[in-house]
Amino acid sequence: MSENVEKNDNIKMITGDPKRAIRKLSVPMMISMLLIMMYNIADSIWVAGLGADALAAIGFITPLFTILVGLGNGIGAGANSLIARYIGANDFSEANNAGLHAILLSIIVSAIFTFIMIGAMVPILELMGAGDSIQYALDYGYIIFGFLFIFVFSGVESAIFRSEGDMRRATIAIAVTAILNIILDPIFIYYLNFGITGAAWATIISCTISVLVMSYWIWGKKDLFLDLSPKNFHYSTKIILDSLQVAIPSTLENVIFSALAIIINSMLVIVAGTSAVAVYTASMRIVQLTMIPLIGIGTAVLTVTGVAYGAHNYENLKTGHSYSIKIGFAISIALGAIMVLFSNQIAGAFSYTSASAALAPEIATAISVLSLFVLAIPHGIMSSMMFQGVGKGIYSFIITVLRSLIAETVFAYIFCFIFGWGLIGIYAGVVFGCFVGGTVGYIWAKFFIHKFKGICEDRYGSIETQ
Repeated sequence: MSENVEKNDNIKMITGDPKRAIRKLSVPMMISMLLIMMYNIADSIWVAGLGADALAAIGFITPLFTILVGLGNGIGAGANSLIARYIGANDFSEANNAGLHAILLSIIVSAIFTFIMIGAMVPILELMGAGDSIQYALDYGYIIFGFLFIFVFSGVESAIFRSEGDMRRATIAIAVTAILNIILDPIFIYYLNFGITGAAWATIISCTISVLVMSYWIWGKKDLFLDLSPKNFHYSTKIILDSLQVAIPSTLENVIFSALAIIINSMLVIVAGTSAVAVYTASMRIVQLTMIPLIGIGTAVLTVTGVAYGAHNYENLKTGHSYSIKIGFAISIALGAIMVLFSNQIAGAFSYTSASAALAPEIATAISVLSLFVLAIPHGIMSSMMFQGVGKGIYSFIITVLRSLIAETVFAYIFCFIFGWGLIGIYAGVVFGCFVGGTVGYIWAKFFIHKFKGICEDRYGSIETQ
């Protein structure tokens, strides 16, 4: 089968049955996210061998790194949403132009934030209470943030492939990054004796190669459905603004997640010192691993609902949202049970040296409690991704602020300090707050979909005539 036929099939898939599209798009994305999380966990496991301070340093840098990755993912989400909507409306010229504008934005934004992040890193880490681990955090962070463009550009390129339903090559590129990083980590950290900076260099080199591979497919082979040749670029303020309506809120959502991590880390330090941050960091890496299927499904929802919204197809929008939540809960129940049953074995992976062995029981306890987080999030995350898909990024952002910055932090504080539950209270507050905030987002999404039904009926006379 020729590449052109495959690409046409991709377009037919994302404009057809939303259930089939979500299944076909989400599985490769799950694989991609699994690979990404595997090399993140590999970083933590290899760095854990350097001691608790080094592992805690990764915990302090991770929220900042999330912001870094969020820049690319935010611009990519804006491009994904806008391109999908143009495809749904059969406006392929503007779809090409939207992709080119996303690339331009990635260059400008990464240049600005490289200087901001490097300049602000020391005061931020001091504010976070990095303490004895601050030098480890700086050694790791300066390298990572110095190559911001690589991560931002990678996120945008990957989103361009996803927007036209080409998950195969997006997955291959991420696989290259993950596998190389897992191989290079121990070599750079221990064999070359670079320590924690070795983990940073392994990540940089791996992501750079991934960017080169995707760039070759886009401008070397030139076999995307979209044509991102410079000749197709014509500046449009409208495209910039439409992209930023999703990109800015999406990026700020990652800032919110990072702010949440900073606040939670601060609570943990107050209750039990920096070792508690190491425990929480290791535990949340496992929670994030089990959330991969949900993120994969959510990313598919962004594309599918974007196409449905652009085509004014109410049924596909409604089905895409509800179907994603159903399969999300089914997967979460299974993964949550696995976390509880194998918490001790999982904790052992982070305590394989004498420097970190004492953390094992605490990590196992944290994993058991935080397994409930996976059950609390499907309805909220799918609603947020639906809003991003239809170009209502601000709605998604509001849901995230309510769920993470407000509900999770408030309940963590109440359960920990007012109820006196200590560390368990922090974990329980994060779980309960996530569920409450997600429920509000779900109700809001249902109201929005009902309103969209009325818009479609006004336009077509009845839903069935679409």
